[in-house]
Amino acid sequence: MTLTALLTLMGLQLLIAVSPGPAGVLTIKTAASDGGRAGVALSVGLALAIVIWATAALAGLSLLFEVAPFLQTSLRLIGAVFLIWIGYSLWRHAPEPMPDVSVADARSLASLIKLGLWTNLANPKALAYFAAVFTGIMPADASLAWAVLIIVIIFCIELLWYCTLALVFSRPAPRRAYARAKRWLDRVFGGLVMALGARIAYPGGS
Repeated sequence: MTLTALLTLMGLQLLIAVSPGPAGVLTIKTAASDGGRAGVALSVGLALAIVIWATAALAGLSLLFEVAPFLQTSLRLIGAVFLIWIGYSLWRHAPEPMPDVSVADARSLASLIKLGLWTNLANPKALAYFAAVFTGIMPADASLAWAVLIIVIIFCIELLWYCTLALVFSRPAPRRAYARAKRWLDRVFGGLVMALGARIAYPGGS
């Protein structure tokens, strides 16, 4: 594997991470409402999910979808339903007050890691990228050491991006602004995530 191929993969992974999607929306909402610790915990889950997708791609995910195309459709629909459920939850809890972030709750942080994990596992954008683009760029003769290095780099890119979002939007000024408009912002966030889920479920309807 060449340095050019590695840099190309890194650049594409960064573009995928920063592009708008449910993971970014959920990170901003979580950091603004629950604080930086919660946002970072969510970010860990989001990054771990991408590692799972990358590992699956290296293990032959695209070949599996060629053999069983219905599996890709099933995963897309499951992901769409999960995103709609997340969006509905944001909408339903919009009137609730912001939580007290001064009390650390290890169990709630663990639940946020799980939420991040399932959110990006259900993200069809990640599914499409790793099943098609990633496997097309990754050299067939890449060694195990290169594969491990790429997975580590992918994890670091995803984690740093979402942690950056979390730390920016958990600062006092963004949190105060969020608190003033929480009811409406949560409904906007929830509506966006539900719309993304619906678009994924019915791609031919747009």
